[in-house]
Amino acid sequence: MMSMEKLGDGGGEAEKLSGVNRYACACAIVASMISIIFGYDTGVMSGAMIFIKEDLKIKDTRVEILAGILNICALLGSLIAGRTSDYIGRRYTIVLAAIIFLLGSVIMGYGPSYAILMTGRCIAGIGVGFALMIAPVYSAEISSATHRGFLTSLPEIGISVGILLGYVSNYFFAKLTLKLGWRMMLGVAAIPSLALAFGILKMPESPRWLVLQGRLAEAKRVLLLVCNSEQEAETRFQDIKIAAGIDENCKEDIVELPRKTHGEGKSLEEIEMLFTRRNSNTVDTGIGIQPNV
Repeated sequence: MMSMEKLGDGGGEAEKLSGVNRYACACAIVASMISIIFGYDTGVMSGAMIFIKEDLKIKDTRVEILAGILNICALLGSLIAGRTSDYIGRRYTIVLAAIIFLLGSVIMGYGPSYAILMTGRCIAGIGVGFALMIAPVYSAEISSATHRGFLTSLPEIGISVGILLGYVSNYFFAKLTLKLGWRMMLGVAAIPSLALAFGILKMPESPRWLVLQGRLAEAKRVLLLVCNSEQEAETRFQDIKIAAGIDENCKEDIVELPRKTHGEGKSLEEIEMLFTRRNSNTVDTGIGIQPNV
């Protein structure tokens, strides 16, 4: 995964590292687990609906609402997640998303009535919105520019893997009794949610978010972990400081930033940049692909 070239430079010798940083890759994989849980929750419902309808004696309309309410609640969750991640950080937002998933899964697994099952589904939907927003953001901010495309694709791959696992779960748990089978299908998602909540605490915070909070020393330490060389870490550090409105020559460990740099004040400028001639092809491709996802 990682290769090394030694380049002679007069009497000295420099090392040029290339390849995906293993630590950054591991962080992106852990963050993508939230997308696997989302994919599982989406895929497993396709099989669970058959047993839910039979067990709870509900009509098709209620089953359709139960399946579709996830997307409505996900919209609400995604709207909340952006501002939440600005205040508490990317890492703790992933922890929060995992806890929301955990709560929703436990309630759905218990599900003695349609109302309680719907409540669990709505809570899980909010977790879905958090997952769709925060996993790609964390992966992008932790990775280097040369491998950002690869690492930010992991959450999308995670969704597909999760859907597949949902189908596998349908197959095996369908062999259980009617009352237990569909509850196990929905409730088992609580296990990886709990594991993720603890696992992500071992991962570093996004260096970009740390800089936006004025915590420069912490950001530099994280960059040294997720970069292949000190030179790369320093370059990324300088770029992030400039983007945050901090003097690139600033050597302080902690600085006080204006309020607008804490995720505010640049939204319209960033949206306008998306539609410049330089980025138009990328935006057009993304818009074209999205309806098929």
